[in-house]
Amino acid sequence: MEGQIEVQEIFAILHKWGIHTLGQLAALDKEQLATRLGPEAIRMWERANGQFNRVLKLVQPPESFEESFEFENEIETAEPLLFVLRRFLEQLAVRLGAIYLVAKELTLRITFANPPRDGSASADKQVYERVFKIPQPTNDVDLLFRMLQTHLENFRSEHPIVAVALSAQPIKPAKEQFGLFETTLRNPSQLLETLARLSALLGAERVGTPVLEETHRPDAFRIEPFSWAVASAVPSGESSHALRTAHATAVRRFRPAVAASVFLDADRAAHVRSADIRGNVIEQRGPYLISGNWWDEKSWARAEWDLHTENGEVVRVHEADPPSQSYGVARGTWKIDGVYD
Repeated sequence: MEGQIEVQEIFAILHKWGIHTLGQLAALDKEQLATRLGPEAIRMWERANGQFNRVLKLVQPPESFEESFEFENEIETAEPLLFVLRRFLEQLAVRLGAIYLVAKELTLRITFANPPRDGSASADKQVYERVFKIPQPTNDVDLLFRMLQTHLENFRSEHPIVAVALSAQPIKPAKEQFGLFETTLRNPSQLLETLARLSALLGAERVGTPVLEETHRPDAFRIEPFSWAVASAVPSGESSHALRTAHATAVRRFRPAVAASVFLDADRAAHVRSADIRGNVIEQRGPYLISGNWWDEKSWARAEWDLHTENGEVVRVHEADPPSQSYGVARGTWKIDGVYD
């Protein structure tokens, strides 16, 4: 505001007056101080006399949804652990529901006590941590408990348990409206429980969604964690392409590939024989040479042919090992990858 004295100017004037302490400032006359230095000096005088009220700003600390417990005695069975986890879930569900949130992820941490190796009285501790993704966020205690119980049924440890902790990642309940040709899982929670049981039986690296690798190697894929994404039944811009390619020739692949024998005549395939497919070759295409990963120990190479037999079948065969010919038979490893439909 124009004409108002700033704080630094007030300090300079007070110092010229010989005012250097709060006591000296409090001893001045309030009305005369207001007349000479303005309202800012009055606020300084009120602070010095303890008459100034400062409004407090309410700052809420971030909510932490975590429960932990240390056992008085080391435990070696799952029953007391499951009992504590059930109590944890009940408390977390109440706290989340009070602020209209649900759990989208659970983190389980189990602390083990290792016996001392040098004979001393102290022992080191190891921590096991597992994150549980929830496909449909929920506060259903029974559902969340079954997920933890399924995992712990097949969990084994060489050391006793001394502590356990469980934390939940909160999120607002999902609200989604689907289109006429869109769908969702009927019971995502049941799917999660089934996946958890399969992971416990087969291993987490063997359960998931197969994804093709970015390589020319046939049937090369990796397993990624399963995730459900709603997709339209007929994606836009692809229906016409699907109609154009509906009658295209495709290979019905055999997994695993079928072992076969191939007879050669003047370096050309003359006859192919396997458990279900056999006949003279009337036409062939190939070889198609493919290879990859030549720079490391995972290098691979193979040659592929398309063979048309006298029975009208068109098969895809490959030779993985270097060939050698003896009595008209290719001595390399031959396999039938599939049949063209």
